[in-house]
Amino acid sequence: MSLRDDAGVKPRIVLLAAAALLMTACAPRSSTTTVPSTTTVESTAVVVKTGGTTLNRELVTSDRRTRSYHLFVPAALPTGPVPLLVALHGGTGSGTQFQRQSGFDDLAEAGGFLVVFPDGVGRGRESDRLRTWNGGYCCGTAATQNVDDVGFIDQLIDAIAAEYPVDPTRVFAAGHSNGGIMAYRLACELSDRIVAIGLQAGSLGVDECDPSQPVSILHLHGTADENHPIEGGEGPKSIADVSFNSAAYSVETTAAAMGCEPEPTDSSWTQCDGGVEIRLVAVAGAPHSWMADESVVILEFLLNHPRV
Repeated sequence: MSLRDDAGVKPRIVLLAAAALLMTACAPRSSTTTVPSTTTVESTAVVVKTGGTTLNRELVTSDRRTRSYHLFVPAALPTGPVPLLVALHGGTGSGTQFQRQSGFDDLAEAGGFLVVFPDGVGRGRESDRLRTWNGGYCCGTAATQNVDDVGFIDQLIDAIAAEYPVDPTRVFAAGHSNGGIMAYRLACELSDRIVAIGLQAGSLGVDECDPSQPVSILHLHGTADENHPIEGGEGPKSIADVSFNSAAYSVETTAAAMGCEPEPTDSSWTQCDGGVEIRLVAVAGAPHSWMADESVVILEFLLNHPRV
């Protein structure tokens, strides 16, 4: 498996191969859900891309913050409930940056599912610079202000499901770096909504993980990551001023929280409550930047781990 993107730019994914996988994995299900109301304020900015549409919107959260997000809707959604992917950018990034970098919108167009790219809380007068997520011990403004990002994502899912036929058994989160740390927090604290997470270069940043339902986890980490070392600690290129938990600690702790058997097989726990799986993949020589094939690898794992 090649998972390298030294340039840190949006990968050029082979969509024909990916589409066959995604069309199968995204086959509609018959389940339905009732969604509570939420306060949403829509902007007028609309960007059309790859046949689908990116809707740039805002939402007023329960803590009275106005939060922005970017929802990609493919040109044609399948009949019936569809998956929803919440894609979380890294620290100092943004939703639009991660949309360009990850290529999840291209995969959503090919596979017929929804993907939303929310923005973390930033600095500056408009709170739009150096955006971060409150993943627990990291990062930046979001962590120091103890922003309720779990509540934001919960409300965001409600807002999208009120308008589109979201399948509650296939609501996923993916994240990079600080976004990966946030994904771990969602697995622990929003497990009634988030079914599975996939991440690169993140870690478990909360002291307690007590999910109400088990969640599948795919954790990818480069062995040459100098920003968030796979062994934990503070890397030579880190800007977070945080001593990170290791990848091994993160998966072992969450595996125990998900009711998995104590010993993994090849860094994978498959005997867990609810049929979930916890898997750690160490990518030899890979740095911190988003890796070229990673979006497809993460998405394949997520779509193959719906809630049963």
